[in-house]
Amino acid sequence: MLELRGFACGYGLIRAVDGLDLTAPEGMITALLGPNGAGKTSTIMAIAGQVQAQAGSVRFAGADLAGLGPAARTRLGIALAPEGRRIFPDLTVGENLLVGGYTRSSAESRATEESVLALFPRLRDRHRQRAGTLSGGEQQMLAIGRALMAGPRLLMVDELSLGLMPAMVDQCFGALLDLRRRGIAILLVEQNTHRALEVADHVTVLVSGRKAYEADGAQARQDPALVDSFLGMKEPA
Repeated sequence: MLELRGFACGYGLIRAVDGLDLTAPEGMITALLGPNGAGKTSTIMAIAGQVQAQAGSVRFAGADLAGLGPAARTRLGIALAPEGRRIFPDLTVGENLLVGGYTRSSAESRATEESVLALFPRLRDRHRQRAGTLSGGEQQMLAIGRALMAGPRLLMVDELSLGLMPAMVDQCFGALLDLRRRGIAILLVEQNTHRALEVADHVTVLVSGRKAYEADGAQARQDPALVDSFLGMKEPA
């Protein structure tokens, strides 16, 4: 679904990521891991068209994304649930979801909203509630739900578990597994390495803007110490 080759991105003269090869296949969870400042968020923001691509190529469903802005990429089927959620606190849950479906027809938005509310029943219960009054976990559900309103074939989620209670983390990761079963490609940026490894079909680790480790999920789960060494959680032997 998504393919990066020799990819680089950054901010002006600063290159945050360099020489990255990465794929995110349909119906699979690809975990993009690494220490703070490794370039993970810059990568997914560049895929979404919100950070400048500086070299290499990004292809989505066979199409070259060069020159396409964020709205055009959304229409193609790329959606992002950003770090910090970035919901609209003064809008209701329903209004936040409506914003997420802005590229689609009213009929498509209504059908997708029903699917989102089935995935996250708490959002149905709080449909008319101001989003700023939700708990952190509920806000994360809303951020994912708002991204799903675009009807994506690729869902990128940045820091799913950040600041959430364990029960809410379980529910949000459970939703990702459900979406994977529906055939959606998921690119997950996550600091909680062990939770990410539990669900990942493929793992890529960035260190200082470059790929330092890559393996399928089963291999990474069998050798977590190797991943931990790159993430700075343990010193390499």
